[in-house]
Amino acid sequence: MVALSLSAPNFATAYLAKKLPLRENTKRLPNVSFRTRCAVDSPYEGNVQKFPRVNVWDPYRRLGVGRDASEEEIWGSRNFLLQQYAGHERSEESIEAAFEKILTASFLQRKKTKINLKSRLKKKVEESPPWVKSLLNFVELPPTEIILRRLFLFAFMGAWSIMNSAETGPAFQVAISLAACIYFLNEKTKSLSRAFIIGFGALVAGWVGGSVLVPSIPSMLLRPEWTLELLTSLVVYVFLFIACTFLK
Repeated sequence: MVALSLSAPNFATAYLAKKLPLRENTKRLPNVSFRTRCAVDSPYEGNVQKFPRVNVWDPYRRLGVGRDASEEEIWGSRNFLLQQYAGHERSEESIEAAFEKILTASFLQRKKTKINLKSRLKKKVEESPPWVKSLLNFVELPPTEIILRRLFLFAFMGAWSIMNSAETGPAFQVAISLAACIYFLNEKTKSLSRAFIIGFGALVAGWVGGSVLVPSIPSMLLRPEWTLELLTSLVVYVFLFIACTFLK
């Protein structure tokens, strides 16, 4: 019987060699690394074209427009850049941020201009003579929409009077215009008596003013069929328009 004397390290080596015989014979795979990519793991820019002026501080330079550019030019530059760099989130955010900064600055500038204009007008009113202040207390500036509506109404009455000048006088059109003026004044002042006084006052003032003004107009500027009554009625329409639009 032969006794084999194996030390601990040699025994462990022999044991592992017996247990793992295939390790040395195993065919090694090529050195290829595989990476699984998804939308979260993909780079931020990806393969999409990146806006080169992302970090430009000046919003006008970032959009590529001048400081005197019109609103249409600013909108056009913004839409063009968004279309060119669509799909790159950071570029789109940079373009939109510059666009919003320009719009905000423009809005604040317009608001500041209006405030300054009101302040100047208020200052001029305060520095004006007392009779001017008293006169301005009876005047107001309505919204532009109201002004245009009433201007269209009285302009239509004037055109109607001119077209029917050869047939009948403008009495009917003047009566309708006076009624409309009183209606608008009553709607504004909530006082029918005040509306009648202002309306008839405007009618009388317009008729007297037209009677004085029309004869001084050179005849070469007027058509033969335009009578004094017709031309005076046109002046009346102007007075009625001013009365029902700008008087309190």
